[in-house]
Amino acid sequence: MTVWRCVLVLRIVIVLFFLFSPDQTRCQEAGASRQAYQVVSRQEILNAMRQTGDYDPTATTNGARFQWEVIFHLAHRAWERNPRGAPLFINSEDWFRAFMEATGRTEDEMPLYARLSYEYEQHMDVEYRLDRVIRSVNDGPAPRLALNVRIWWEDRTDKADRYSYRDTLSTPTLKITIRRLISYRLLDLGDWFVCDRIRGLSGRPTSGLLGFIFRIIGDGRIVHSRMAVSADGLQIVRGTSKKGFMGMTTTATIYPDGEMIKDLPDGRSDLKALKKRIKQTLKVEYVEFPAGRLRKPKIPFEQPKSTPMEDPDERAYERREIYDGAQQGGRGAVDSPVAAVRRYHASLSD
Repeated sequence: MTVWRCVLVLRIVIVLFFLFSPDQTRCQEAGASRQAYQVVSRQEILNAMRQTGDYDPTATTNGARFQWEVIFHLAHRAWERNPRGAPLFINSEDWFRAFMEATGRTEDEMPLYARLSYEYEQHMDVEYRLDRVIRSVNDGPAPRLALNVRIWWEDRTDKADRYSYRDTLSTPTLKITIRRLISYRLLDLGDWFVCDRIRGLSGRPTSGLLGFIFRIIGDGRIVHSRMAVSADGLQIVRGTSKKGFMGMTTTATIYPDGEMIKDLPDGRSDLKALKKRIKQTLKVEYVEFPAGRLRKPKIPFEQPKSTPMEDPDERAYERREIYDGAQQGGRGAVDSPVAAVRRYHASLSD
């Protein structure tokens, strides 16, 4: 082989090496951009589940209430340890096993909605720093705690991008479809709760007149839900679903055993007051969800409570404006999100 041919071959080898070898700069950037989490231990999840109200969490109709109460408890505890800590990560198996222990059920006895979530390895991450969730409250009461919640399974070729199941306990019965990524904003307003900007959930009635109508027009997207709980443990739920330009908002009452009826039972003025409360105007401008691929931490670990994990990307806290139009008469009331939550926690200890 002549010298010039050797040089040509060498150049080709060098080019191929750079084309197909890992880009170290990109690898470092990818590693740096991996989401930092505080991994919630199974024992912490179990403790939170044991703090929920006196109702049956295995009933599908009680599932949302159970999930919200557990998430709020974990977020409150995390905020008390460190208001500026990294988001929480909840492993699907830890949630399922804690759920089994809390209810005293075997795996086969667990409700379908919980078993499907476990089989699809639906993990959860929760952002509890207010300035990462809310940009402003333009009308209505300011929340005591605001959360970004994402429920997801990792994008893999051997897993579908959605699954469906039928809820036969509801009236009418429902078909519910879960997509690979569910996201929503969860607001604690003291005596009522809001699940806002829901994405990744859809469904339709499968019985009665509504079942016939939706059989023609197809599934609707579940976009918004509000809930308040009466003194004797009844849930008053008001939810909104949309199909194209059509929207439907309905109110239901859910009993502790999971039985659900449309609207309110007769002779309950207290429940009418709750319904009025959750119907009040609330207009919130949210911070966008962070972009990037969702992946569970490579090495799950427990953070000692004395040294809560900090987000490595956390910058110096910048004061943001939160407007409480209902209490302050419109835009112009300026408050720090962290200070607002700190006052709330201080009121709990009074």
